Amino acid sequence: MAISQAMATSFKVDLLNGVHAFGTTVARGSTNADTFKIALYTSSATLDATTTAYSTTNEVSGTGYTAGGNTLSVSQTPTSTSTTAWLDFADSTFASSTITANGALIYNATNSNKAVAVLAFGGDKTSTNGDFTIVFPTADSSNAIIRIA
Repeated sequence: MAISQAMATSFKVDLLNGVHAFGTTVARGSTNADTFKIALYTSSATLDATTTAYSTTNEVSGTGYTAGGNTLSVSQTPTSTSTTAWLDFADSTFASSTITANGALIYNATNSNKAVAVLAFGGDKTSTNGDFTIVFPTADSSNAIIRIA
């Protein structure tokens, strides 16, 4: 079992079908962005590009963590620089937590918990009665967590 960092293949298809709304849009008859969440997983989880949706299987548990994870805030709505479109999320903190996580899943809670991206931490990361923070990369066309070139 392993966690491999990837943009979910199903997410790529969903984008072409207009499933996800990261910013305000009128394409689907709505002016509201969807709700995106980040869930944490143990090293026993199998998450990769073939992951299609959030699951509780091998999700972490512990003080300061609620099943389903945290709601993410889009810190940079979809934009583009040159030929790359991108968006980013604000860092997310599980406060005063005692947990061990090996990776995470970003998913769309508004649309059937559809997978967006898998994050691999490169090993177990632990917090003991402290903050467990997911730090997203710099919000730009070269580093943002979601980039389409």
